[in-house]
Amino acid sequence: MLGVTRDGDVITIELQREERRNALNEDLVGQLRTAVLDAVTQGARAIVLTGRGPIFSAGADLTGVYSESFLSGLLDMLHTIESVPVPVISAINGGALGAGVQLALASDLRVIEPDAYIAVPAAKLGISVDRWTVSRLAALIGGGPARTILLGAESVSAADAYAYGFANKLGTLADAKDWAKSIAALAPLSLQAMKLMLNDDGTGDPASVQQQAALAAAWSSDDAKEGRLARQEKRPAKFVGR
Repeated sequence: MLGVTRDGDVITIELQREERRNALNEDLVGQLRTAVLDAVTQGARAIVLTGRGPIFSAGADLTGVYSESFLSGLLDMLHTIESVPVPVISAINGGALGAGVQLALASDLRVIEPDAYIAVPAAKLGISVDRWTVSRLAALIGGGPARTILLGAESVSAADAYAYGFANKLGTLADAKDWAKSIAALAPLSLQAMKLMLNDDGTGDPASVQQQAALAAAWSSDDAKEGRLARQEKRPAKFVGR
């Protein structure tokens, strides 16, 4: 489910679960976390994350997304990417949905193909993303665009993602790898220090009791069950707010 290649000081980690549109399940989340840590141990000066096939990641695999262990594993993997001492670049091909967007948010830099898009359809599924995701997205692109993506559940084109500041560059995987090579030649301790400071943006603060309760209520709701069933049956969900 995962491929790892090296070119000098750059290690590229590729999601290889094409039959599920590179959706993240518990096994893949664990493999990805390990691969990122291994890349650091092996002396990578920059890491590129991408997805094989037509899409970066369709998000969480909904066959396992309602598992508490999946959610804790996902957040652990995201915070690992955020905290490793080398720059991580997400090269977004095709599209990034839900947990795919979270993977990109955990990365330090994002390169997106001109015909790609991003979306967080949690409200279409009766679930919610966590405080870290909401805060990081708002910190990165501003409250207005973040509200469009989260509360409007709208997809955003690559051009708009770049204009908002979500994507640092429009380009291909090759462009991302070239950028990673140039970054890998920079002073690693300088990059490590600045990464720590950039990520000290308040997104790591704990959720309030009210926020925790609201998140738990969404995930355990009848609406969450309806959203899952509607997706399986390929019909519009009928949410009732409980």
